Amino acid sequence: MALRIPPLGQSPLVRRICGGLLLAVTVALVPAAAAAGFVVAAFATASVPLLAATGLAVAAVVAALLGGAALSLLGKGGLRATAALTGILLLGVTSLAAATVFRPMPTPAAGRVPSDVRFWNLPTGSRVAYVHAPAVGTPRPTPVIFLHGGPGTPAEGIPTGGRELAADGFEVYSYDQVGAGRSSRLSDVTGYTVARQVADLDAIRRLLGADRIVLVGQSWGGSLAAQYLRAHAPHVAKAVFTSPGALWGREYPGSKAGEPWDGLTPAQRSRRDDLDSRPRLITASLLLGVNPRAAHALAGDRELDHWMHELALLGKNTTSCVGAAPTEAHNNPQGFYSNQMTVKDFEQLPDPRPVLRGVHVPSLILRGQCDFVKPEVTQEYRRTLPDSRLVRVLGAGHAIAHAQPRLYTALLRAFLLDKPLPAPEAPGSGVPGAGHASPTGP
Repeated sequence: MALRIPPLGQSPLVRRICGGLLLAVTVALVPAAAAAGFVVAAFATASVPLLAATGLAVAAVVAALLGGAALSLLGKGGLRATAALTGILLLGVTSLAAATVFRPMPTPAAGRVPSDVRFWNLPTGSRVAYVHAPAVGTPRPTPVIFLHGGPGTPAEGIPTGGRELAADGFEVYSYDQVGAGRSSRLSDVTGYTVARQVADLDAIRRLLGADRIVLVGQSWGGSLAAQYLRAHAPHVAKAVFTSPGALWGREYPGSKAGEPWDGLTPAQRSRRDDLDSRPRLITASLLLGVNPRAAHALAGDRELDHWMHELALLGKNTTSCVGAAPTEAHNNPQGFYSNQMTVKDFEQLPDPRPVLRGVHVPSLILRGQCDFVKPEVTQEYRRTLPDSRLVRVLGAGHAIAHAQPRLYTALLRAFLLDKPLPAPEAPGSGVPGAGHASPTGP
């Protein structure tokens, strides 16, 4: 009698092996399918329950099709077995999502509001927190407004030099931009735009009853000051750009203007990797690129503002010169969505330089010796603004006011009072807080 060997594909052993492999693939693919369905659904809705339902539906289809085929190869096919496997896999996906994506990140209670903080309710709809150093004597007609960096990284209290300017007769203000610090958050995060920030600033000018103002912008605050100049140059008496960010966002997207994280120690890098790898944050970041409203519905302001605050604390000393004194931390909250959405909008704006080349507003540009921002980014301000001068400050990083407070204050006062800028101090002069100011330009 002849021995008949079954074809390879009909061998029970091969079918069981293929079935086992397909079952393993199914187990791996079902969570991925759920995640893909969750994110893709955000193109159509910002409702988290609908996103979750869509993700589970896609996962169920994948589990039923692939899982059913795997069970059939294993000789355990049938509607009941397929339904049981699908239910088990969906339960696993639900448990995994509940422990990761749907598990809120730490959200501490709001801190006490300092007694000197006041609020403006602007006609733009923004409720803006601010501090004020009143002028001594007869106030000058041009208030000084400090603009913080970020976007979304506010300062705390009267900035360095502010009280000295108040003693010189200037009304001095520093405020938290909408979406940051103690100012209001927007229910629709797509409203965080450069135009909104400019409109808020002009509303503040009008509220103060000032025809012209003096702007002092730090980092992103310098970029914002330039955008305000572009839109409202007649209302700016003078401008100071301290370690300014990019003049045109599209020219330096992302970190192309400079990388502030290069100075992290190995331990700090490990901590940053831990902060960046949180599943809820990763999911929110993916949703930001699809539907920012969905990202906001998943992870709200308080938890992501706190995440950003932890990140800021981690890198607060990485932009200073080597050996510089640590930067003092504060508890004024960061603004995650203000940061993400305003930067995205900033990188899509038209080139402001053609307009700014015709703006004749006296401007002082300050650059620290160790600033992580590329020199050409700072020099762009000098080349663009016709009535500007650039001063390089030795012994200072990105935060010049922190590293060289006395020199920084002297530069502000001299510029705003139309006096000669401080002469460079010789290295090793022994003058506390002294640095080296090297003016260039007219």
